[in-house]
Parts: sequence; C-alpha cells; structure tokens
Amino acid sequence: MSQLENVTGVMTKKTTNAFLFTLITLIALLLASAFVAQAQGTNSQAVATSSASAATTTPSPAPAPTPQASPAIPSPSPKVTGIEGHLELDVVVKVEVEHFTEWAASHDPTKLVPFINGRAIRGNYPEEIHPDKNRLHFHLEITPANKEVWTDLLGEPQGTHRPVTFSIGLENQSPFDSVYGENNEVPLTIISPVYGLVALAVVLFTLILFLWLARKTNIIREPGPKPGGGKLKPYNLGRTQMAFWFFLIYVSYLVIWLITNALDTITPSLLGLMGISAGTALSEALIDSGKSTAQSGQLQDLTGEKQALEQSVAQLESQLADLNSKTTPAPEDITNRDSLNRQLQDVRTRLAQVNEQLRAQTPSSSVNVSQGFLRDILADPGGYSFHRFQIFAWTIVLGIIFVSSVYNSLTMPEFSATLLGLMGLSSGTYIGFKFPEQKQ
Repeated sequence: MSQLENVTGVMTKKTTNAFLFTLITLIALLLASAFVAQAQGTNSQAVATSSASAATTTPSPAPAPTPQASPAIPSPSPKVTGIEGHLELDVVVKVEVEHFTEWAASHDPTKLVPFINGRAIRGNYPEEIHPDKNRLHFHLEITPANKEVWTDLLGEPQGTHRPVTFSIGLENQSPFDSVYGENNEVPLTIISPVYGLVALAVVLFTLILFLWLARKTNIIREPGPKPGGGKLKPYNLGRTQMAFWFFLIYVSYLVIWLITNALDTITPSLLGLMGISAGTALSEALIDSGKSTAQSGQLQDLTGEKQALEQSVAQLESQLADLNSKTTPAPEDITNRDSLNRQLQDVRTRLAQVNEQLRAQTPSSSVNVSQGFLRDILADPGGYSFHRFQIFAWTIVLGIIFVSSVYNSLTMPEFSATLLGLMGLSSGTYIGFKFPEQKQ
C-alpha cells in the first residue's frame, strides 16, 4: 500500500513536474512571441519614423516639368525703304521693304496694298512678290473699292504733281513704317507732263481755231449771206449754246482721261443736255429757214408786182401824153384822158404801197449786222428779251456746276431729270418766242 502510494506519489510528482515544465515552456514561448512581436513593431515604428523623418527633412524629387515653348524672339518690324519708279496711275511701282522675308514667313503678303497719305488703296494687291529680295511690285490702278480714295488724291489738281506720303500694309491694319513720311514725301504724278503738253496743244489749237472762225465766219452766227461793207451777221443764241456745251464736255473729257485713264465718262444726262442744246439750235434754224422762205416768196411777189405797176405807169403816162398832144381833142378824148388819169393815180398809189412793203421786208443794214456778242444773243429786233436772258443764265449756272464737278470729283456731273426738264423748258420758251420775231 505504501509502495502503491509511493508509486502513485512518484507518478503524480512526475506528472506535476511535466505539467509545470509544459506550462513554463508555453509561457516562455508566449513571452518569446510577445517579445518578437514587440521587437518587430518597434522596428516597424522606427522604420516608419525614419521614413517620416526622411520625408520631412529630405525634399522629394520634383515632378518632371511639362515641356513649354521658349518665348519667341519678336521678328524685326518691316519698313519701306525704297521705291523704284514714280507714283502714277497705270504704272508698276517696285517697293523695297526691309525685313520683308521675316514678316512674310508668318503673314500673307498677297493682302498687302499701298498706303498713300495714310489711306489704303483697297483692292490694289501686289502683282509680284519677291520675299527673297525684300521686294513687291504694285500696279497702281483705280478699282470700285478704291475709286473714292483716288478721287481725293487726284482731285482739285494745282499742278502736274502732288507730294504725298507712301507705305504699304494690310488693308485693315496700320501701314508699315516708311522712310517716305511727312518729312520725306514722294511726288504723286497727277498728269503726265508729256501727255499734258500734247493735250494742251490740241485744246489750244482747236479753241483758237474756233474763236477765229466765230469772229470771221458764220459758224455760230445767223445763217444767210454776209452783209456788205465787210460786216458780219449777228451771233445766234442756239448755235452759241451748242458750241459752249461742246467745248465744255470736250475739254473735260480730255482732262479726266489724262488724270484717271478713264474713257467711259460721258453720262446719259450729258447726252440729254447736248440733245437739248442741239435741238434748240436745230429748231431755231428751221424757224429761220421757214421765215427766209416765206420772206423770199413775198419779196419775189412784191418785186414782180412792182415791175408790173411801173410798166403800167409808163403806159398810162404815154397814153396821156398822146392825148395831151392833140390841139383840138374830141369829147371822147377828154373822157379817155380823165379815165387814164384816174387809173394812173390808182397805179401810183399801189406802187407806193408795194415800195413800202418792200422796204419793210428788207431789213436795214444796221439790223442785219452784229451789234456785239452779248447784245446779239440777248436781244431780238425789238430789243433785249427775257426769254433769251433766261436760257443764257441757266446755261451759265449749269456750266459752273459742270466745271466744279470735273475739277473736284474728276467725273462728269449727272444732272437730274428735273434739272434737264428746267433747261428744256427754257429752250422751249425761247423757241416759242422765236416764231413772232422778225427775220434779221
């Protein structure tokens, strides 16, 4: 029993020792695990702290910058430095532009236009462009887009040339810098001296020839034979008006052509105005021709009657002389003599009437000759007349308007239908009063 208890005690003691050993081992393992875990946590915290410290103290590398274009170096501004040729309409001008090559690399040079006196000649684009030579060629011409500018530049001419500033540039922008500024203007040709002299010679020749013919011939005088004594017939209002408009339009057409090279400048209203003046002269000529024909017929009839009456007078006087020569006339001779005396008296009375009519039909030499230009065109046989003065005054007024339009705007004026009607009314009034006028 005691042995069993000893054995049992020994087993219990071994079991207890084993249990304690196992328990201690487990505790040791647990402590070791905890220690390892703590060590790992400490290491992780240290690494984290070190990383954080590194992040705080050591700057992180900056992200790579986005590539950006380096600021462009501005190209030099173009500048007009030379002109080859002279500024004139319908002439090609070669323009030298400094730094044009650089400018043309980023702009459209085909849209460049000349600038004269700071105004763009719109639509006048270059005909040739040479960027490698810094040169452009412009053919200066009038287009509908720039007609107003050319009119301002060339209108109101005071000579054959006019100093102007010159440059080129884009139509809707400022022009380039230019050496031809206000302190170095370049001449703009208004009228070519050569063509101007030729045209002036032609105009002077025709005008002098016309004035000579007007003074020496009947080119603008009343029709019919010249009066005797080297005198001339009076000036005719209708023909003078027609000559006035002819020379005004003739000279104006030449001037506009010399300056603008335009050929189609005669307006429809001018044709109407010339038609009115030509119609006035033609109607006046027809009236005068009718009067001449009627007067010629009356003169011929009166002259024939006069000759017959003179023959009758001679015959009656001869018969009376025969009767009076008888010493002892018979009673019937006395009766015949009385009858012949009455007939002779009647014939002589009629002959006196015919002579008076002939004198009335034949104008005096003072009426049939010129009394001076103004009196001839403003007066009829009865004196100065308002209908003649009216057509003369309106012709002068329209002539002044005409010259002003050509000088300032380089265009023939376009008269309204109302104004042409007024001129036609004045001419019609003159023609109406022409009928009762006596033939000069």
